[in-house]
Amino acid sequence: MKILRTPDERFTNLADYPFDPRYVEVPDSEGGTLRLHYVDEGPPDADPVLLLHGEPSWSYLYRKMIPIITAAGLRAIAPDLVGFGRSDKPANRNDYTYQRHVGWVQAWLEQLNLQRITLVCQDWGGLIGLRLLADNPEHFARVVAANTGLPTGDHPISEAFLNWRKFSVEVPDFDIGAIITMGCQSPLPAGAVAAYNAPFPDDSYKEGARIFPSLVPIEPDDPASNANREAWEVLLQFERPFLTAFSDGDQITKGGEKIFQKKIPGAQGQPHTTIKGGGHFLQEDCGEELAKVVADFISQTAD
Repeated sequence: MKILRTPDERFTNLADYPFDPRYVEVPDSEGGTLRLHYVDEGPPDADPVLLLHGEPSWSYLYRKMIPIITAAGLRAIAPDLVGFGRSDKPANRNDYTYQRHVGWVQAWLEQLNLQRITLVCQDWGGLIGLRLLADNPEHFARVVAANTGLPTGDHPISEAFLNWRKFSVEVPDFDIGAIITMGCQSPLPAGAVAAYNAPFPDDSYKEGARIFPSLVPIEPDDPASNANREAWEVLLQFERPFLTAFSDGDQITKGGEKIFQKKIPGAQGQPHTTIKGGGHFLQEDCGEELAKVVADFISQTAD
């Protein structure tokens, strides 16, 4: 497996991202290792809030939320998925599979030995994070799901997502900063656009980002469909608190919150909220509000 590593100088003086980098090595599934980066802020003995990003962002997406979460006395942990941010990037898009992404984060999770986790997941953060929960339910205390889902390929996919899937592999210039901007309701400052482009010195670093949408199961016989169905079997029995905090301006995941609210026992009777004025990347548009929702939910459901 050929691995690319973004030079450290690409991450110097990023706007509003003062966090020290931390790394662990995880198996690449071919006998080698990958370096996986994460942010870890707040009291080390506090309950962890696991902030999982999606496509094509990285832990920078949570920069507005981390200070609010730590101010509430919690530990904020935000990894970069393999292929994104400061984590290593396999150079061949065929090196990326849904199962490998789950396995890479699972290996990272085991090394940190996190307990009583509050999962906060958006986009692919949910597709991976909810699989982690299903495999390790004893480690998770609660969930906040925002603009995400756990598809099995058994139900129709939105036209908006199918268009995005086609665009991501065919567009000649896969401009990460511009893509993030298009997924927001408010204009992004130039510094933020630059930060989203920072992990990708050239197009060779973007293979993981380009292929990610194609890994979403959209047919019943997709390679990931059975594993996601098995994960749903665990979620259908998950009685710990489960909150939805979807935004009102995301056409890709619109309506997905109703599935969680209907099917997951722990979602019953929770103060589900709609974040007004947020696009797909509601952490950008309404990060402070979402962070407060998370902190309040943890406080309200604490043992």
